[in-house]
Amino acid sequence: MHSTSPHRTPPHRTPPDGTRTPAAGVGRWLRRYGPPPTTGEAKATLVCLPHAGGAPTSFRDWPALLTPALDVIAVCYPGRQDRFDEPCITDMAVMANEVAATLAPLAKRAPLALFGHSMGAAVAYEAARLLHSRHGVRPAHLFVSGLVPPHRVRPGTRHLKSDAALTADLLEQGGTDALVLADEELRALVMPAVRADYQLIETYRHTGAGPLDIPITAYYGQDDARTPRSAMPDWQLHTHAPTRTRSFPGGHFYLQHHRRDLTTDIRDRLLASL
Repeated sequence: MHSTSPHRTPPHRTPPDGTRTPAAGVGRWLRRYGPPPTTGEAKATLVCLPHAGGAPTSFRDWPALLTPALDVIAVCYPGRQDRFDEPCITDMAVMANEVAATLAPLAKRAPLALFGHSMGAAVAYEAARLLHSRHGVRPAHLFVSGLVPPHRVRPGTRHLKSDAALTADLLEQGGTDALVLADEELRALVMPAVRADYQLIETYRHTGAGPLDIPITAYYGQDDARTPRSAMPDWQLHTHAPTRTRSFPGGHFYLQHHRRDLTTDIRDRLLASL
């Protein structure tokens, strides 16, 4: 099968990753999978950013684990779900700018925190920087998962490889349903977004800008070769506030098997930051 351009609109109209529910009043970028909190019920808003090739449905069960203490909203990148007709974004600066501009109004309702996994962790970090520098919003907490500190992110060329090579990489990581990748039509649906997201993170370069001033918690899988234990404490270099790390059994997608423990830890640390 030939490689699919990340800017080509897929010929199929129905995404393979389930029903989406737009979060009221926050535009095409955000999705809510639980009921909106009543006035004064949620103490903070937790915004979740998916991994490369991922969709907001990765977090569809998080509201039930975290509400009513937190209002959980997930980001939907262009090029997937009901945004299939939009070009994928392949540049981190563009992605972070769009995400930060979308999130800034949410801070008027309640304190804002960000959680990102893998590529989503890099987007969350860069968006947190822009929230402060361009929008005057200081997030209450930044949660990063499955990613080494920004200055350790290295360039890559996987986005230039064949669909077969990308598929093999996804299967090795274990973050994508093997049945989706085995089906030619479903694989054609997800591959443009996967390739675009790989290009985004593999061409990302940390600018060396000054540290943040918000708490950072970094999570990682104990068997994930992409996040060696020795590297994770270096997240402290990117903030003046306290930094904590915590590992879970498993590989790059450890969070699929430890949702309850992970979300409990996020909730407790976020509420302690308020």
